[in-house]
Amino acid sequence: MNRRERRKQKREKEAEERLKDKHKTALLKYLRIAPRKVRMVADTIRGRKVDQALAILDFTNRAAAGPLAKMLRALVANAAAEDIDVDTLVVKEVRVDQGPTLKRYIPRAMGRATQVQKKTSHVSFLLEERS
Repeated sequence: MNRRERRKQKREKEAEERLKDKHKTALLKYLRIAPRKVRMVADTIRGRKVDQALAILDFTNRAAAGPLAKMLRALVANAAAEDIDVDTLVVKEVRVDQGPTLKRYIPRAMGRATQVQKKTSHVSFLLEERS
């Protein structure tokens, strides 16, 4: 068995464990907000119950709160459609990674130009069912 087959088996095993433990995952890619700013909001909801996390996001005055709340609501709706008790769901993990950077230029004095980096984020959610 070569390395590629072992990796494939490992991924399949992890996927089966997620289904068995009733974990729900979602991925929000290419969010046009810098990861540093998204992490500030993500840290406030990590480890909390879903309804409590949504309440926090609704009253958080940050740009990243809206997209995170929208994604969390979609994840809860998917869980409810699969007959998972929504009241027992907890935000187990919120991971914010950096996506691709858009490079733009802004004119400066004496005919020069300065580069502006517009950063994007990839956010992954993992909800767990706890009693």
